[in-house]
Amino acid sequence: MSLVSMTGFADAQGAFESLRWRWEVRSVNGRSLDLRLRIPPGMEGMEPAARILAAERFRRGNIQAGLTLDSPEGSRGLRVDTAALAQAVKLATRIAAENGLAPARVDGLLALKGVLVQEEILAIDAPERAVRDAAILETLSLAFDALARARAMEGAKLAAILARTADEISRLTQDARRLSAAQPDALRDRLRTQLKDLFDGSAPGDERIAQEIALLAARADVREELDRLSAHVQETHRLIIAGEAVGRKLDFLSQELNREANTLCSKSSDIALTRVGLAMKAAIDQFREQAQNVE
Repeated sequence: MSLVSMTGFADAQGAFESLRWRWEVRSVNGRSLDLRLRIPPGMEGMEPAARILAAERFRRGNIQAGLTLDSPEGSRGLRVDTAALAQAVKLATRIAAENGLAPARVDGLLALKGVLVQEEILAIDAPERAVRDAAILETLSLAFDALARARAMEGAKLAAILARTADEISRLTQDARRLSAAQPDALRDRLRTQLKDLFDGSAPGDERIAQEIALLAARADVREELDRLSAHVQETHRLIIAGEAVGRKLDFLSQELNREANTLCSKSSDIALTRVGLAMKAAIDQFREQAQNVE
């Protein structure tokens, strides 16, 4: 199985008698599943079914689905919902009187949702409308299927990028392990030199120096951080292979990797080890950026 991305685009077309339509669906990153529909007035009843179709296929992502209707010339018509218009006029008049505002314009009133209605949508009877809406929802289902395929293709690319970045973090971890092994000797030499300078060429005995070195080495010991980094990289590869909806886990792992890299840099007493830690932080930042695209 492969990872699934949260970004993608798809469309699908359908027809019912003289009416034709087209769905366009696109998705971007999101912390949860959020579906936003753009459908013509009078067709709001399809929204619950559309949300069910989305939930059956996706777990995360901000998804926008837009429906465009296209019917032959001459079959289109607009009708003013007089009840809705009267209510809008009454409300606008009251607000204007209370606040001293200018009266509402006709174009503004007609632009209100539900005031101007497409005649063709309301003209058909209930059984025929049910058949038409079912056909429109079937097209939406096809569009969602195509979107799922697009997200899967993008996810395969993400999996390759994340695996390469995890390998880079693993390589840097091994470099850090090699450099950290030389830290006690470097600390000993540095401490001897500093003590000789402090005591005008003489230095305390080896026992005292050994005690100081032991204390400094304990503070600079990064073996636990390196072991955790290696474990996090192994878990990352496992999740990439597992696939499906592992985006949250990968994002959490990126935070843990960054935490260990920060500690590594703070404990480092060697410029070469610090450089490796900084390179690791850069790789982890790239990893986190890509992981945020995973479902």
